[in-house]
Amino acid sequence: MAVAMLLVLPYLAHATFMPPHQEPLGFGKTGQEDAHILRRVKVVENSTVTVDDILGVAENFNLDVWQVRSSSVDVHLTSGTEPSFHHFLEGSGLAYTDSALPYSLVHPQSIRPQASAWNLSSLSNSTFHTDYRTIDEIGIFVKQLIDLHPDQARLVPIGHSSEHREMFALEITANRTSLKKKTGFVITGAQHAREWIATSTALFIAHALLADPSESYSMASLLNTFDFYLVLLPNPDGYVYTWETDRFWYKNRQVVGAKAKCVGIDMNRFGYKWKSKAQFPAKNKNKTGTDPCAPWFPGNRAWEAPEVNNIANYITTLPNLGAHIDLRSYGQMISSPFSFSCKRTPKDAEDQLEAALGASQALKAAHGTSFTTGSLCSLLYKAPGNIVDYMYARAGIKFSYAVHLRDTGTYGFVLPPEWIRPVGEETANMIKSLAGFIVGKKCAVTTN
Repeated sequence: MAVAMLLVLPYLAHATFMPPHQEPLGFGKTGQEDAHILRRVKVVENSTVTVDDILGVAENFNLDVWQVRSSSVDVHLTSGTEPSFHHFLEGSGLAYTDSALPYSLVHPQSIRPQASAWNLSSLSNSTFHTDYRTIDEIGIFVKQLIDLHPDQARLVPIGHSSEHREMFALEITANRTSLKKKTGFVITGAQHAREWIATSTALFIAHALLADPSESYSMASLLNTFDFYLVLLPNPDGYVYTWETDRFWYKNRQVVGAKAKCVGIDMNRFGYKWKSKAQFPAKNKNKTGTDPCAPWFPGNRAWEAPEVNNIANYITTLPNLGAHIDLRSYGQMISSPFSFSCKRTPKDAEDQLEAALGASQALKAAHGTSFTTGSLCSLLYKAPGNIVDYMYARAGIKFSYAVHLRDTGTYGFVLPPEWIRPVGEETANMIKSLAGFIVGKKCAVTTN
């Protein structure tokens, strides 16, 4: 069966699937009549209000928290939820800034251009990377890439999602018949469904790896020393849901219990250091991490999400792995282990941070975008079960990173589509720098 149909048919077969338990109205919903605001609330000096207090209020108002840092919280608001939260902020004396999110990005258009106009034979001239793509279009894109490069690319099934969509990995190498032992490089797209730029960037990287070496931002030269394994859609059910129902859906679409009032598990909860009562995204007094309706709900047990199992099982079949990048948004950060603890330091921390600093400089050279570097826990918050920790500590991948792409909070999860190509280009620079560091160190695999 053609690759495109392998990707599209599971989607069509379950397009009308409705889980028996729906999330409460108000959480992340995007009513057509609503104005959408991204509000950054900052804890000011000498304030008695903490980040935890802000998170508690956001939970009480059933608001959608987009990002948490040590001194600020980003919250998505609609015209229906904004007044009450605004009243709280005015009374607290906290500083805050607002960004109005474009209506067209919150509500994607249903009219799509014809795939025949993409011209995937050229990375520079292709129109594919001018817009965000549906799951159907991603299937056609992969089929076209493989048809153009049958000796270098293949699609490997790795299991099924909660709603029974088949999951795949795209494997890219210089020559599939070559017996030369090379270093494995794993790239995972958006685990969190609403992070569309992460999915689009994974697609750009796949295209860049197969592009003519003479083209700008081609990554073809890396295939001389690396084999690439790309899980483009780690969360296919959630991704479809963001197109059809809720643009800001976060988790997978798994039913978590017969009496559960909400569905879904945070995909980024692998088995290493997983905790059932983890407090996300900070030390929230209400322990919302155990609430099935919270976006960061870790599940009832480790390895509960089939998508997570599929990825981990696939990784165990791959030889000589040296690097892993988990693409995310937003924040402009390159983060190394650990995530489960801010007190533990990996034995390879020096090499990891040195490589990350070089990668951030190479990234900035493309379009001037600045990224911060550091451990994932120190840059964000403590999160047990993170894929970055698992890849490093259990899969033995020395250079394992979470890369939060653009921006820093103007658009958040609704980055304008004209930024897709620049983000892809600077990410290509970053990966090439990291690959060069690994080759220079001659340290493809470590065992922890």
